Amino acid sequence: MHRPSLLLIAAAWALSAQAQEPAIFQGADLRLGAQLLAEHKCAACHQQKVGGDGSAIYRPNGRINSAGLLRGMVEHCNTELNLGLFPEEVTALAAVLNRDHYRFAR
Repeated sequence: MHRPSLLLIAAAWALSAQAQEPAIFQGADLRLGAQLLAEHKCAACHQQKVGGDGSAIYRPNGRINSAGLLRGMVEHCNTELNLGLFPEEVTALAAVLNRDHYRFAR
């Protein structure tokens, strides 16, 4: 295979992955979202609520069944816990949760 062909395949894969991302999360700063998850100790809070490693809280077939509802739940945590996150930070955090746990597509 020629190098230009590999580049075309890589570009097509990247576009395909982006197309699968829900519109609400497109352009979200995933690095910032991951930083905020760690900074606000989201996993520790989830561990307190559901036990174990906290991952049982992630139930794509439960109450949270769309990207919009996921972002809304993160906003709910932001409000209830008085985290003071800006809207773009809430979106970044929700985008990371979607990438790592929920995997909602368009």
